[in-house]
Formats: sequence, structure tokens, C-alpha cells
Amino acid sequence: MDICWNTRAIRQEERYSLGEWHYVTNDIAPSLHFSAGRTASAQSNHLSKSLPSDSQSPASSTRPSLAGKRVGMVTFSLYPFDPRPRRATNALLNEGMAVELICIGEDKAPRREILNGIDVYRVPIAKQRGGKLVYFYQYSAFIIISSIIFAWRSFRKRYDLIYVNNMPDILVISALVPKLLGAKVILDQHDPMPELMTTIFNLGENSLSVRLIRWLEKWSIARANLVLTVNIACRRLFSTRSCAAEKIGVVMNAPDGKIFSFRAAGLENPAADAATRPFVIMYHGSLVERNGLDLAVEALALVRDAIPTAELRVFGHKNPFLERVLGVARQKGVEERVKFLGPRRLEDLVAEIAACDVGVIPNHRSAFADINTPTRIFEYLAQGKPVIAPRTPGILDYFDAESLFLFESGDAKELAEKIIFTYSHPKEAVETAARGQKVFLAHTWDEERRTLVNLVSGLYT
Repeated sequence: MDICWNTRAIRQEERYSLGEWHYVTNDIAPSLHFSAGRTASAQSNHLSKSLPSDSQSPASSTRPSLAGKRVGMVTFSLYPFDPRPRRATNALLNEGMAVELICIGEDKAPRREILNGIDVYRVPIAKQRGGKLVYFYQYSAFIIISSIIFAWRSFRKRYDLIYVNNMPDILVISALVPKLLGAKVILDQHDPMPELMTTIFNLGENSLSVRLIRWLEKWSIARANLVLTVNIACRRLFSTRSCAAEKIGVVMNAPDGKIFSFRAAGLENPAADAATRPFVIMYHGSLVERNGLDLAVEALALVRDAIPTAELRVFGHKNPFLERVLGVARQKGVEERVKFLGPRRLEDLVAEIAACDVGVIPNHRSAFADINTPTRIFEYLAQGKPVIAPRTPGILDYFDAESLFLFESGDAKELAEKIIFTYSHPKEAVETAARGQKVFLAHTWDEERRTLVNLVSGLYT
């Protein structure tokens, strides 16, 4: 029996970008929050005291070599379209590790292939959204199959590392046999499952289902040698209920620098054109209710008198939620101002961001959104665009009111006020974007990749 594995990149610093997958069809990058009112420098000082720093990780010249080690990675997602596993596999491959990946596969995808040096095995299970029973069936089938594959291949040749990507947390079961034979185990917690399930299914925090998921999280984390997650807020969350903070490293979902090359913030559109050219508000990402596209449409209706040329450009995959939002736009008389332009590859998305005036992250308040640090923030900042984002913990761990335009989650009126301000104060908008870019430059993928490699190397000291 032959195999294929998948991986997700993560890091040990105080950064976060919640594993929210982009709708893009090629290269992709996810993104997404906690303490209010800190400047970037204050955050840095706080984190250096409370979390392991990069300086505490082995330096690249002295850390143990990973060359020649065999790693099996597993993810319940599509490869290479899920950016976090793709970046992690590439980072470890570049260190000389032999990487095998197990992932799900669509009908037309080959069951087995060598892709960019990675041995990929695809399990023919379609990922579908649905009720709890649908998720249970899909996860159970994938866990059983991936466990058999890892066990079989372990007896043929032992693994040095098994790299497990949630969801679900209990996918770590697939690493049990390799661990018994000496492999180290990494559990990459892209998303905190209890918070995500309460948001998706509107479950109570103390419901039986959520309590069970929290127990499974703790059990799964106990099976790992190292836990990785996407930002400080998630690290804080996991350390309060599932394990010691020292066991958790942070690797953020930073944009790919080869795609999102840095452009300094600046005034690009002549003031004389402001009265005639469109003022472009941009939304891109998953079109789901918690991400608040409906809130952006409400805000657009509130700014139409103050900004006669305002238009909202939306990028993503069409679905029933989008249809409901477009219905709201018709009711509010702004249908012609909402431009749905479909999905884009990341490479093509760069030009769309460059053409906008402001990027919006219009999240509703939820347990999941509160701990999210959207990658989309960094994608806008990489192109020098000001960003309007919710005032939530996962964002405030990295940004403040000097580097982003912040509004209260779910408040369309305050979101509209921030849009009007960026329109009427272009110089201040550019200055805010420039300060936000300093945070972006501290969390590029090069920085996150180094942290990931140092954390993996630390397992063999």
C-alpha cells in the first residue's frame, strides 16, 4: 500500500491568522484577535515576557539537522490548495526531510502522485458541509483510513515525525502507531473546534456536544509532543484548558511573499478624480454568515449619501448566503453598488487589492471570530491599503487603533463611519496603513517559516 501526506505551516510566536481557507483555486493564504489598546511595541514587550521568543529557539547554525528525517503529514483538506499545509510541507522539504502526505481528494485528482517532491496520497472522501452527523461520518472514515496507512508504512520504514493538522483534533489517532515506534508528533491546531462548532451550529457553551469536543481537544493535545497554532489568542485559549503554554508554539498564516510583494502605502489616486472615480471598498474570503458580508452591505447603504461613488467589490465562491445578501442589497437600494466578481487566484487577487481604496473585515461577533486574526488583513497591508477590522482580541493582540481602523463587531453604523473617514481623510488613511505595514513586516512568511523550522528542530535536541 502506498501513501501521500499533507501538512500545515505554523509558528511559535505571538501571531495569528485563523485558519480560514481562501476561496482561491491555486495559491492561497488564510487569515484572522485579543487585548485592546496596545501599541505594536507594547504588544511585543508583553509577548516577550509571556511567550517563548525566537531567540530562545535554536539558531539555524546550531539547531539539529532535519536532513534525511522522514515525516508523514495528514490533513482533512485538499492539497496543494490549502495554504498552511502546503507551506509547512515546503518548509520541511527545504530542510532535507522526506515528506509524505495524506489528504482528501476530489474525483479528478490522482490518488497517488509525487508533487513538487512530496509523496501525496489522496483518500477519496469528498469534504461536504452539513450537520453534525455528516461531519462525524467524514471524519471517522478519514481517520480510519489514514491510521491504517500510517501503521502499514511505519512497519515498512519508521517515521521520525508525524505532523497532524486539525480539524478534527482526534485525527491525531492516526499517529498512535508511528508514535509507539518512536516518531515525534506535532498537532497543528488551525482552528479551536469548540468555538467553531458553537458558531456554526449555534450550540451553547455548556452543551453536551461542546463539552465532548473540549474533552477531545485536551485528549488529542496530550498525544502530541508539540502543539502549533495560528495566533496568540489561540495559544492563550489552549493553554487555559488543554495543556501548559510551554507546549504550544505559534506560526501565523502569513501571506506568501512571492505573491504579495510589499508595496509602501501612498496616495496613488489624484484628489481631482475623487468626485468621479469609484471609491472601492473590498471584501474577499469565505462567503459565510460569520464573516459579515451582510454587515458590509448595510454599511454601504449608510454611506451612499456621503460617498456618492462608493461601491463594494466582493470576491469569493457563489453560494446561498451570497444570494441572501444580494437580496438585502436590492431591498436597501444599493444592488448596483455591490459588484460580485467571483473567485480569484491569489496571484490575480493582488491586482484587485491594488485597485481598491480600503479593505473591510466585517465580521459579526462570535466565539470563533473573537479569537481570529484574518490573513486578509495582512494581504491588504502588503499592498499598502488601509484596513477596517473588528475590535476583537485576536486582532488586538497585533494591531491597535493607530495601525487599523477598528469598529465594534456587528455594528454596521460604526463600520460605515470608518469607511467615511477613510474616504474623507485620505492622508490619515495612508498614514494608518503605513503603521499597519510595520506589523505586517514583523510577521512575513520568512519569519514564520524560520519559527516553524526551529520548533521542529527543537523536538530532536
